[in-house]
Amino acid sequence: MKGDELWYSLVNGCQLSSVCWLQFTAQTKHVGAALQTDEGRGLTLCSCVAGYLQEAYLWTKQVLSIMEKSMVLLQDVTDGSLYEGVAYGTYTTRSLFQYMFLVQRHFSISHFDHPWLLQHFAFLYRTVLPGFQRTVAIADSNYNWFYGPESQLVFLDRYVLRNGSGNWLADLIHQNRVMEGPGQAGKGQRWCTLHTEFIWYDPGLFPKPPSDFGTSQLHHFEDWGVVTYGSALPADTNRTFLSFKAGKLGGRAIFDIVHKNKYKEWIKGWRNFNAGHEHPDQNTFTFVPNGVPFITEALYGPKYTLLNNALLFSSAIPGSCFKPWAGQVTEACDSKWLKYKVGLAADAQGRVEAAMERQGMVFIRGEGHSSYSPELKLRNFQRNLLLLHPQLLLLVDHIHLDPDSPTRAMSAFFHNTELPFQSTKIDGVHGAFVSHGEDNYKMFWMDDTGYSNKGVVGYWNYPRGYPYNGSNYVNVTMPLRYPHTRVAYIFYGPGVDVQSFSLRGDDQRVDIYLATKEHTYTIYLLTGEVPSKPLFAMVLVDHKKIVFEKSAAAEEDSSPEEVEEYVNVVEDNLQHVKPVFQQMERHILGRVLNTASFRKTAERLLQFSDKKKTEEVIETMFAMSKKQGRGKGGRKVNLGEKLSETLPDIFAQVEVNEKKARQRTSKRTYEDSQEEGEGDSRAFMDYTDGRKNRKGAFVKGRKFKEVHMVATEGSEGLSSTASYIRLFLLLNTATFFLLLAVLLTRFQRGRSLHTQRCFYTILLIDCFILLYLYSSCSHSKC
Repeated sequence: MKGDELWYSLVNGCQLSSVCWLQFTAQTKHVGAALQTDEGRGLTLCSCVAGYLQEAYLWTKQVLSIMEKSMVLLQDVTDGSLYEGVAYGTYTTRSLFQYMFLVQRHFSISHFDHPWLLQHFAFLYRTVLPGFQRTVAIADSNYNWFYGPESQLVFLDRYVLRNGSGNWLADLIHQNRVMEGPGQAGKGQRWCTLHTEFIWYDPGLFPKPPSDFGTSQLHHFEDWGVVTYGSALPADTNRTFLSFKAGKLGGRAIFDIVHKNKYKEWIKGWRNFNAGHEHPDQNTFTFVPNGVPFITEALYGPKYTLLNNALLFSSAIPGSCFKPWAGQVTEACDSKWLKYKVGLAADAQGRVEAAMERQGMVFIRGEGHSSYSPELKLRNFQRNLLLLHPQLLLLVDHIHLDPDSPTRAMSAFFHNTELPFQSTKIDGVHGAFVSHGEDNYKMFWMDDTGYSNKGVVGYWNYPRGYPYNGSNYVNVTMPLRYPHTRVAYIFYGPGVDVQSFSLRGDDQRVDIYLATKEHTYTIYLLTGEVPSKPLFAMVLVDHKKIVFEKSAAAEEDSSPEEVEEYVNVVEDNLQHVKPVFQQMERHILGRVLNTASFRKTAERLLQFSDKKKTEEVIETMFAMSKKQGRGKGGRKVNLGEKLSETLPDIFAQVEVNEKKARQRTSKRTYEDSQEEGEGDSRAFMDYTDGRKNRKGAFVKGRKFKEVHMVATEGSEGLSSTASYIRLFLLLNTATFFLLLAVLLTRFQRGRSLHTQRCFYTILLIDCFILLYLYSSCSHSKC
């Protein structure tokens, strides 16, 4: 690693003072130019960095501590996903990939074989809709990506994949970019990853698509709880995308970390995580036949269940946003953020029970009753998706009620953010459709008694403060019966002509009969808790039988074991920092040797050391600098390195002083952390270079409302101020009661009115002083 490169990263990464930064940038418009041999510019940078080397060291270790913890926790995410969705996922990886790059380059800490990173390409590849312009918009989202993803893709190709697939997908996304209208990149996001894309691009990796490109593939993100089918294809006839979500709040890894008390040295429940950008969207789906968005997510909007393709149930339970309808327990009535921290919301989850493909047909089943209030007494809310043809989707909701359930109706919502729904009706079966050019995309619905209620179509306006105006919707309300009700919906494109549609059922299964112009489908869907056959479903089409067997069900939902010695894993990586900064210290001293700024630089480097020794050390260093010459045999002596050996360990001094400051405030800070704040949380860390009792060397990760980075002198001043306030408060309290006693015993009789008024005035002034001191003492926690 070159010293100049390290300076470059330090100047850009660490927040130098504005004076130093302006002095530096005033001399050169290009950072690299200041790192060349120009002595004046080099000395200016040396003095700037020297003055803030300790702060930079502490800041760097705090950043690494937080990020290395994240890398450990991320090992529990086995599918390469990020629970906030694709849009916010690119927001995260924009910074995360830069971090990985920098710590490998400057501190030799490599995460390029991280298990999450090895799977992350699928998160970008398996979520792209046909046409390469949009992605599945789960959670708060725009139409595609907030940042990149070309930068992230070329990073993955260069450091992880090494097969050209990342460059290939980046090229396709770039070629198909929406420049105007829905899906165009935001002005504040359009160019901010261009520099990293340029840095990470490897032209030696010839763009090459993955081996399965060109065919529709089914992919299950086990941690995220999302299934996708038909991603990353050209937008063409019969190129269909289907998605489904039923997962744990925050994803399986985070949910299990919270509920199983994993990583308890660091994690204190939901306060360590932020699921606020998720939606109440368990058992939701999207359907994009022919690359045309038919049923879509409602993008970045209020956290209402009805703004997702989900169900509400009739019941006047407390806390409902739209009484008498009850949505999922995580929906927020008066906040932009999802409820997730406490109560029923903290335990909300769904589950993908099956996701399989057989002979071109796709079957997906999800269970979502745990995301609704127990007061509804739902035994099951089972949603089944069966893609019979690229343009024909069958959806069946199975609702099983407990005997004392108060709910008597369900209300289903379906959204399209661009195209308005229009009502229609054929042979007594109600439906709706959207028009895309000359083509109509239709849907119809019916329950297992043959009843079809008319739906309500409309547009839901979002309040001010959201990036989108609203969403078109169709709302279907159907009655519920005990013990179970099945409602079937069919969705189809212009290439399919549905001629008949009916269903009937019993306590074990529901039978659906569907005839199109080309085919006749008979679907047997087993919905019982203990089915009579080991099947999910069976389809008879013409003279062919397709079976979706239970033996191919989704595996039991289990997260990985806790990373062994996870505290020590982080500390081992932190040990890489100090040698680099010690090399930096030697580099600085070598640059300023025999210059007028040498003494000033030495004083700055020693500002946190023992003050009694500082003058002696500076004098010794200054004397040594005058003796620069050649050693034995004419070999030049590296006085910069020799001088640094005479210095106290300034980085150890920083850590010790900072630890003392934290210990004085740790009790108050921890008490403040018991209540959740709206802002982001921080964690205090202790840093040690020793290898003994390494677990005990770390303050366990906690969440704090506010973190004060207090230098030693400042913290000592704050402590002494509090002591003075406490002393004056005690003295003034004693004075107040003394004056009050004198007034009551000596001045009640025999004194003039003027004297009494003066004494009352003094007592009143003293009272105000007492209140002021009490207020100051309260603020300083003295």
